Amino acid sequence: MAIKAFRSSILHFKEDAQAEYFDDGILLVDSETGTVQEVVDAKDQSSELAAKLDGVEITAYENKIIMPGFIDTHIHYPQVDVIASYGEQLLDWLNNYTFPTELQFKDPEFARETADFFLNELIKNGTTTALVFGTVFKESVDAFFEASAKLNTRMICGKVMMNRNAPDGLCDDVQSSFDDTQTLIDTWHGTGRQLYAVTPRFAITSTGEQLEKAGELMKNNPGVYMQTHLSENKAEIAFVKELFPERSSYLDVYDHYGLLGPRSVFAHGVHLDETDFKRLSETQSSISFCPTSNLFLGSGLFDLEATKTFNVPVSVATDVGGGTSFSMLQTLNEAYKICQLKDYSLDARQAFYMMTLGNAKTLQLDDKIGNFESGKEADFVVVDLESTPLMQRKQSKCKTLDEVLFSLMMLGDDRAISETYVAAKQVYKK
Repeated sequence: MAIKAFRSSILHFKEDAQAEYFDDGILLVDSETGTVQEVVDAKDQSSELAAKLDGVEITAYENKIIMPGFIDTHIHYPQVDVIASYGEQLLDWLNNYTFPTELQFKDPEFARETADFFLNELIKNGTTTALVFGTVFKESVDAFFEASAKLNTRMICGKVMMNRNAPDGLCDDVQSSFDDTQTLIDTWHGTGRQLYAVTPRFAITSTGEQLEKAGELMKNNPGVYMQTHLSENKAEIAFVKELFPERSSYLDVYDHYGLLGPRSVFAHGVHLDETDFKRLSETQSSISFCPTSNLFLGSGLFDLEATKTFNVPVSVATDVGGGTSFSMLQTLNEAYKICQLKDYSLDARQAFYMMTLGNAKTLQLDDKIGNFESGKEADFVVVDLESTPLMQRKQSKCKTLDEVLFSLMMLGDDRAISETYVAAKQVYKK
C-alpha cells in the first residue's frame, strides 16, 4: 500500500512561523509520490480518521519527535577532508588547506567517493537538503549530482567560478567557466530533485569579467540560484577593496554585476554596515549565518538581530569544512552562544523554525519542503530525545516544548538522529 503512517510526537512550523506540535500525532505519507498526505492528532476518534488508517501499517515511536528534514544553506562538499585543520584565519586557511585539497577533485573517482561520503554524513545528521559548493572542476559537480540523484535528495550545487588568486591548477578562465556552468545548468537544473547555483567563490578569486559572466548566467537562466561569500573576514574585506577600488563596498561589487536577488545566498555577512543591510533587504538577498565556521576561523560574531531590524532574509548553515560539524543541532548550539555575546536571545522555536521552514523560505523552496503541509515532499527525521544518558536525564526534567527543544539544540548531535526519510523512503537508520 502506498500510504504509510508514522505515530510519534510531531513538530513543524506553519507559514506564519508558528509551531504546530502534536504530543501524539500521526504523519501520513504517500510512498509512491514521496509526498505528505497530512498530519493528524492521534487522539482523534473520528470515523473519518479511522477510515484513513484502515489497513495502513503504523510505525510508532516512543520518546521521539518527527520533524521536517533539516536544511543547510551553505556547505562545501570538497572540504570533508579539510574539517578540523588547525590554526589559520580565512585567507591562509584557504591557501594552506582548502586549495590543495580541492585540486584532487579533477579525478572523477575521487569526487564520486567524497560525494557519497558527504551525502551520507548529511543524512545521518538529519539534513535532507543543502546548498553546496563543488570545486572549479565540472567533473566534481557531475559527481555530486549523480550521487544525490541516486538518493533522490533535493540538493542545490554549483561549480566554483575562480580565475585568479588561487593555484594555477584550480583556476578556470572566463569563457570556460561560463560554458561549463551553462552545460551543468542544462544537464542538472530541475532534473529530478536537483537544482543549480551559479557559484563565484568570492570577489577575491574572480575578475570583474568573470563576475559579469556570472550575472549573465543568472539572467539567461531564470530560476537558478547564486551562492558566494561576503564580508566574512576583515583581511578579506581589505583585499576586496584593493581589487575593486571603484566600488563602495564588498556587497556593491556583487550588486554592480547583477548578482543580488531573492535566489542569491551570501554566506557569512559578519561585517556589514547599515547601507549593506538596506540593500540586501531591498533586493531580498539572503545571508547564511555560519556560526561554527565564524568561531573556528576567528571571523567575528554575526549580528542576527540586525537582519531582523532591516528585514533581511537569513538562514543558518554549517559551512563544513570551516565549520566544525555536519550537525545542524550543534550549529544551533553555537548560534545561540554567538547571539548571547551580541545581546540577542535566540529562542528554541526560532532556531528550529530557521533550520526547517525558515531555511526553505530563504531558498524559495517553501512550496516544496520545510513543513508537513499536504502535498509537500516527505523529507523528515525521527529525533531521539534520549540519545545519550545526559539527554535522557535532561529531557526527563523538561516541562514545556520550549525546554525540550532548547535542551535538544544544546545537547543534541548526530546521535539524536534515529532515522532519516527522503521522499517518504528511509535512507538512514541508527
